[in-house]
Amino acid sequence: MFTTNAFAAPAEGAPLGATTITRREVGPQDVLIDVAYCGICHTDIHTVRGEWGPRPFPLVPGHEIIGTVAAVGADVSRFSPGERVGVGCMVRSCGECGSCRAGQEQDCPAMVGTYGGIDADGSVTQGGYAGKIVVGEDFVLRIPDALDPAGAAPLLCAGITVYSPLRRYGAGPGTKVAVVGLGGLGHIGVKLAVAMGAEVTVLSRTLKKSEDGLRMGAAHYHATSDPRVLAGLAGQFDLMISTLSAPPDLPTLLSLLAPGGTMVNVGIPPEPLALPAFSLIMGRKTLAGSLFGGIAETQEMLDFCAAHHITADIEVIAPDTVNTAYERVLDSDVRYRFVIDTTTLS
Repeated sequence: MFTTNAFAAPAEGAPLGATTITRREVGPQDVLIDVAYCGICHTDIHTVRGEWGPRPFPLVPGHEIIGTVAAVGADVSRFSPGERVGVGCMVRSCGECGSCRAGQEQDCPAMVGTYGGIDADGSVTQGGYAGKIVVGEDFVLRIPDALDPAGAAPLLCAGITVYSPLRRYGAGPGTKVAVVGLGGLGHIGVKLAVAMGAEVTVLSRTLKKSEDGLRMGAAHYHATSDPRVLAGLAGQFDLMISTLSAPPDLPTLLSLLAPGGTMVNVGIPPEPLALPAFSLIMGRKTLAGSLFGGIAETQEMLDFCAAHHITADIEVIAPDTVNTAYERVLDSDVRYRFVIDTTTLS
């Protein structure tokens, strides 16, 4: 075992602070990564604050990890020292269940998250707000050279979270896609849906980010706070991606779907969702959920982003400003994703 510097929450709800954590030695199938950048996901904040249930502490968040291979185990065949790589939301699965065999490791009952999970050796997984991380080869992703590494970090969670349902539900030429919320998830969703060929509309509470949404390729931008605007959008969209971390107004949003349309919820509000049955029944509408994607689909997403020059709009910060960044995320005071420069933690 060895130690590395990190920023961790010592207890639920406590501010993060500098610390030292222990990592396992590099095993035969492991990759040792020098972490360069780690995005801040709203999931990190929910988890540290205990909003999604208890977790073991102290806890190092971070599952949008970009770095460089420092060493590989004797049986590793896909990666070599010096290569740029990434790690997303999971670091282990059983490899044998139907979900794993189908390339949907995120649905494996034994899936282990990048932080706050229990690894095979009984230790608690610790995330990417750290100088180094050891991950099994099968859960390491190749980062194309065409992608800026800092801007690519949020793709490891936010990117795949919106890419997966856009692909699954057929976003493409001839489809009308609405993205609800232009934040860390939503702004990447707009870029991806536009690159897939869809006609994209952003639905946001106000118009204050409209210039950004249109710059990213959206054809339309509407304020959901104006009931007259929403009435004019009824029945228009084939697919809607809701990225909201607050409870969405499901009846109103579902009314904007065309018959047979689908709304996919990728934001995770801590409160239960309220859904009148008639909102689904009238018009044969579907309300779906999506977490993130499997390893193969995540690599596909990264390659797609490289081909279409898609990265997140980011603000790079030092590790010791992470607590301020959390507060700014909660105040919607970032355009559009914080990324920690972790090189000083090595």
